[in-house]
Amino acid sequence: MLLSVLLAAGPEGPGGADGSGGGSGTAPATLEDAQETATNAAGWVEENWSTWLSIGLRVALILVIAITLRHFIRKAITKAISRMNRGAQALDGIALGGLLANAERRRQRSEAIGSVLRSVTTFLIMGSAGLMVLGAFEINLAPLLASAGVAGIALGFGARNLVTDFLSGVFMILEDQYGVGDSIDAGVATGEVIEVGLRVTKLRGDNGAIWYVRNGEVKRIANRSQGWATAHVDVTVRPDEDLERLRTLLTEVGDDLAKDEPFNEQLWGPVEVLGLDSVTLDAMVIHVSGKTMPGKAVGVERELRWRIKQALDAAGIRFIGAEPPAEEEEDGPPPPPVAAPSAYGSAMSPQSVAASPIPPPANLNK
Repeated sequence: MLLSVLLAAGPEGPGGADGSGGGSGTAPATLEDAQETATNAAGWVEENWSTWLSIGLRVALILVIAITLRHFIRKAITKAISRMNRGAQALDGIALGGLLANAERRRQRSEAIGSVLRSVTTFLIMGSAGLMVLGAFEINLAPLLASAGVAGIALGFGARNLVTDFLSGVFMILEDQYGVGDSIDAGVATGEVIEVGLRVTKLRGDNGAIWYVRNGEVKRIANRSQGWATAHVDVTVRPDEDLERLRTLLTEVGDDLAKDEPFNEQLWGPVEVLGLDSVTLDAMVIHVSGKTMPGKAVGVERELRWRIKQALDAAGIRFIGAEPPAEEEEDGPPPPPVAAPSAYGSAMSPQSVAASPIPPPANLNK
């Protein structure tokens, strides 16, 4: 207010208040002019202060509601994730519905889901609040939204691989396709999952190497750790063996395996002799199978082959391909050695003719 009055009054000329000695040629401002200017400024402020106050209160209310809503929603998500983690710790190592509950797997999955939900919540709430604040200042949002759309399209084309990896990771986690501790075949790599991220999945290969697989590159997933697995063993024997005897022997081996630790927990069903897979003139193949825990089929197969081999050896049944026992040699002098046939044994053979001495030439003087 005081600044407006001073600017309206202006500096007085060097000649005094009457302006007789001034060289600018302009009339000096009077006190009435300054008072009129101040009155106009005060009137303008009085007319618009309610609008300013309304806009300020609206902006403050929008920000307070947005921050409060964001805080409570993020807190609710965090509590839900903590409850999921406590439930995962209580179920650690328990077979639930054919799937072994893994605390670390469930923890990482819940943390990833919580991070995604918190980020989406913050983006939606604060983005909506920002647009409402701009609308409170009567700013036209149409050009801004159009520019944001163009920038989004450009970013989508430039970082489409990153967006693809992120979206694939989100749906993979939400659908629980695999988790920490699972043995999977991702097409590009095979191994045990050691970390699940929104962009990259880490696999530990059979030789110890760590594979970093982008989620967007995974086209198919074979999870060997969900549900149950099957141990398959093929027994190849001679076609003249007694089938009923073989069935009884293999069934006893499977029953003994199911009673011993730790295979009594790894086997989820009896070892069954499914019958003949093939019969030829030289061999016949008997198929043995059993349902196991996820990831335990290979160990069960190795132990089952070991025990079947021992049982067949004890019963005198040989696998196809095994060498027959050596026959005992009769006592007596060894046979005389026989020389190998030679081309020089015949005097008419080309080798003998070529090796014979050349006769001396005849006397030409006679």
